[in-house]
Amino acid sequence: MEKLELVDGKVNWKGETAVKHKHGGLRAALFVLVAFVFENLANLHLAVNLTTYFNGILHFQVSDAANALTNFMGTGYILSIIFAVFADTYIGRFKSILISGSIEFLGLALLSAQAHYSSLRPPPCNVFDPTSRCEKLESSDTVFLYVALYLVAAGMAGIKASIPSHGADQFDEKDPREAKTMSSFFNGLLFALCIGGAVSLTLYVWLDDHKGWDVGFGVSAIAMFLALIVAVLGWPLYRIHVVQGSSVLLELIQVFVAAIRNRNLKLPENPLELYEIDKDKEAALEDDFLPHRDVYRFLDKAAIKTASEKPNPWKLCRVTQVENAKILLGMTPVFACTIIMTLCLAQLQTFSVQQGLTMDTTIVGSFHIPPASLPIIPVIFLIFIIPFYDQIAVPLLRKVTGHVTGITHLQRIGVGLILSSISMATAAIMEVKRKSVARDHNMLDALPVLQPLPISVFWLSFQYFIFGIADMFTYVGLLEFFYSEAPQGLKTVSTCFLWTSMALGYYLSTILVQIVNRATKHITNSGGWLAGNNINKNHLNLFYLLLALLSSVNFCVYLFVSWRYKYRSKN
Repeated sequence: MEKLELVDGKVNWKGETAVKHKHGGLRAALFVLVAFVFENLANLHLAVNLTTYFNGILHFQVSDAANALTNFMGTGYILSIIFAVFADTYIGRFKSILISGSIEFLGLALLSAQAHYSSLRPPPCNVFDPTSRCEKLESSDTVFLYVALYLVAAGMAGIKASIPSHGADQFDEKDPREAKTMSSFFNGLLFALCIGGAVSLTLYVWLDDHKGWDVGFGVSAIAMFLALIVAVLGWPLYRIHVVQGSSVLLELIQVFVAAIRNRNLKLPENPLELYEIDKDKEAALEDDFLPHRDVYRFLDKAAIKTASEKPNPWKLCRVTQVENAKILLGMTPVFACTIIMTLCLAQLQTFSVQQGLTMDTTIVGSFHIPPASLPIIPVIFLIFIIPFYDQIAVPLLRKVTGHVTGITHLQRIGVGLILSSISMATAAIMEVKRKSVARDHNMLDALPVLQPLPISVFWLSFQYFIFGIADMFTYVGLLEFFYSEAPQGLKTVSTCFLWTSMALGYYLSTILVQIVNRATKHITNSGGWLAGNNINKNHLNLFYLLLALLSSVNFCVYLFVSWRYKYRSKN
């Protein structure tokens, strides 16, 4: 009889220990990826088109609409940390997906209701007409909007916190073959995002603009419901991570508190004298023990044993606990260097869409591309380049470098960071060209959409295209880097580093827009680089140039950070 190969730390849907070749693997991960396709189908058009809804339907100013979107996106990412802690500590990653998906479904349904019923929104009005006086949302309707909006944000947060780690749970890092497949899974996450995004950025944006926002939000809710169905169908095949029952974040806080309390104690010369539980006496997994590393030695003081007092978790921590804290501390500078990239991404989802509204959107004949659909250009390219990168480029690079992922995670992240800087410089050049056309044709006061400038919207595709390639390198590299470097107890929390980085980038965008407007209020005729509804009279090109410079400085800092980083031992 063939001996069953059990998977440590994972169970099946019945709560029994998972069996390799029966549970998990690529077959189970496919259900996760398909569910992710539907989830992105449901919400990706919101990231690029909500400014149009806020501005054109709810009568927000352009900068207020941009800030409302970036705050919504930022909240959707920052809340992922809370869902990650609950997933790892209390409810598990799979249940977190189901609960989060249900919350997102409810929020989308409420948004659809507000867009459908005229009593919940202001009467129609052209905000671009200087003579019109458009009504704002009433206070009760504003509450309804933000409740629905942030239910969607909370649902997105839970999905983003749990899907990557639950999908990666289907593979064993210690098995060389499964480790390669896990690397392909992370590339598959971006591929799934692109497949869902391709439909969301075209069909769903078209539905928003031509069939009504109630229809757009409604079909989004249907897509989210289908995501939940697919996730449940894969349940019998999953390797399900066992809930820890203790808060990893609390244990990390204990390390820093204990290190401060023990700051006056002298470190032993031999690290083996530091406190650790006995392996032989604990029925624990090997992953529950990490070897001591000679970095961040000040944290080792949290594991100094003193014979004069009883063990206190706020004064004495295990070496493994300390090493977890060191890993988290070591990844923090890498995490910080990626915030600027999302700051750049936010502009492509807000101001670049507003640029597109002023341009000629004709493709052929009478067919027009909605400006919010411009990100489809890098998405289509990525649909082809991701399989090429994963199936051809990585194996070739693997032969040269000997690294299982072709190039290291940090190298991959760095490539994306420099490309984001190039994307912003390109955006600045394109904006100079667009404004020169408006000036040359005496169309600085032209109404967006109704009076398009004689310049094709496809000139904006260059900045989207370059940033799309940056996405493939940096964001997927970050997910894989955080998951691979973190010990078992920190897997979900660590992948949330990416989403937290994106959240801070969106929030920073809101702050930077306000700072730039205030700083330039008295030196521009428009009342600030980005003020008002007429971007033809704004100085968006200077703002893009500022972002390109910030990104370049950030990349230089990243080179130093990545050079100093030491990968943790997998043994």
